Amino acid sequence: QVQLVESGGGLVQTGGSLRLSCTGSGFSFSTNRIDWYRQAPGKERELVAASPNPNNAIIYVDSAKGRFTLSRDNAKNTLYLQMNNLKPDDTAVYYCTVRLWPTDYWGPGTQVTVSS
Repeated sequence: QVQLVESGGGLVQTGGSLRLSCTGSGFSFSTNRIDWYRQAPGKERELVAASPNPNNAIIYVDSAKGRFTLSRDNAKNTLYLQMNNLKPDDTAVYYCTVRLWPTDYWGPGTQVTVSS
């Protein structure tokens, strides 16, 4: 059974930091691309970052470049999203997902709230 679980969200002030974790099970974590998405209230879900493989990380959101970084610990089946210098616009539910064709699997999400 494929599962993804996010953790590490919370309430933080502007300029603060959080490290989100995405832990997977039931599939080959080390050989699959894992993506981070976020969805803010009233907005569409957007792709934030992707880890196509252990040696590659891509930040897609322009406003997050230079502030967000990805790292993987394949021994722990965990992908981390380090978020620094957080801004109120980063407030959203953050999800990780893996595509095991033809199905996309999602975690339940973790709430990040940045207060001004």
